[in-house]
This record gives sequence, structure tokens and C-alpha cells, in this order.
Amino acid sequence: MRTIDLNADLGETVDGVPTADDEAMFAVISSANVACGGHAGDAASMREAVERAERHGVAIGAHPSYADRANVGRVRHDPPPAQLRASVRGQLEALRAAGADVRYVKPHGALYHAVTVSPEQADAVAAAVADVSAALGRALPVLGLDGEIARAVAAAGLPFRREAFLDRGYTPTGALVPRGQPGDLLEDPDAVAARAVRLAVDGVVDAVDGTVVDADAVSLCVHGDTPQAVAMAVAVRRALASAGVRVAAAW
Repeated sequence: MRTIDLNADLGETVDGVPTADDEAMFAVISSANVACGGHAGDAASMREAVERAERHGVAIGAHPSYADRANVGRVRHDPPPAQLRASVRGQLEALRAAGADVRYVKPHGALYHAVTVSPEQADAVAAAVADVSAALGRALPVLGLDGEIARAVAAAGLPFRREAFLDRGYTPTGALVPRGQPGDLLEDPDAVAARAVRLAVDGVVDAVDGTVVDADAVSLCVHGDTPQAVAMAVAVRRALASAGVRVAAAW
């Protein structure tokens, strides 16, 4: 039986208000990317995410970002590498301090995209993950798209794991359509479920222009704050089961 991980960005509280239905999402995913204070979240929301993960048998990943709560981490910054390294390391340590057994790391938002093209930022993030890995005594995998981050993670002696997105549009080059542009989001649960099966079985996805893009991945992402996120995740689980694909954490 084929196996695939299903992840979602959760624990994202802004001014104490959650951006997703975390309780419902934790019940259907296998891995949660938990906001750890950079773009959203605080000690209380992190502890709540840890409790939910334990109750539902979900693996916890750290979801660090630029320290930019005003823009929810969705605007690119260019901090000095040492500053970025320290910021990301601090966010990972904050999630551990909340009781999380951190199994992997997935950068958030603008940082996620920046590390695919910026060697300096990719190296800084990889170094931060290596710092925390050394403290843990085990190598934390980094989840993301191909690019500079894959190189930097390998150079740091860490595992890199590739993911694909169920609710975001793809360009013909395999990048994500920027938010706010036509085709950036998928909102139909049935279409998202069909995409999940194709990704899990064939490792490909259709770009916005119809180009078939290689997207072989160990983990599939549904954003918790996407409209219809819960319905999408439920439809994905049902479709994968019907296709003979088991959902399980990849860490």
C-alpha cells in the first residue's frame, strides 16, 4: 500500500484569534506545521497545539518565519544571515519549550519561498535547524520545495523532504502561483481530492496552463486557513483511502 503524509499549517493565532478550525483539522491530518511565534502563535497556542497533536496522534513540525507578525510572515525580508539563523533557532526552541516533540521543520510564507532562491537565507535556515538538531541528538528533516534550501540542508547533513500543495496553483516551472494572482487557490474539495490522488499515485500536478509538472513528494499540504479547508481535508482522506493510499506521518 502506498503511503503519503498530509500536513496543514496550524496553531496560527493572531491577537489570540485562530485563523483555522484547528480541532477539526487535527482530526484528519497526519502532520501539523505549528506556528512558533514568528508570524503568529504564542506560548499558549503552541501548548494547545501540542495537546491536540498528542490526542489525535499527529506529528508536530516547527513552522518558523520572518519575525513579522504585522504581515503574518507573507512579506519577504532580507535580514543578516546571523540574525535570521538566531530568529529561526529561537522559534524552534520556543516550540520545544511548549512541550513539542518536534519531528521536522517547514518554513512559513515568504521565508518558505525565499529559501528556494536565496543561498544566504537557505544557509541561515539550515544552520538554525542544524543547531537544534545537535541539541536534540537527531537530525531534523526540512520540508519544502526544491531549490537552494535542498542544497543547504544537504550541506548541513540534514534530510530534505519534498512536499506538494493541494490547494495552491502551480506555474509551469513548478513554483506556486503568487497569492492574489489568477489561479492562486483551489477551493473545490472534489478537485483538491482528485489532485491528491494523482500526486500520491503518479507524482504529478497540472499547472494553471495545463502543463503537467513533476511534483513527487512525501507530504501533501492543505492550508488550514484556506476556505473549505476542513471539507478539503476530509475529501482528500476519503479519496486517498478509495485509491488504496494510506495517510501517515513521514517522520
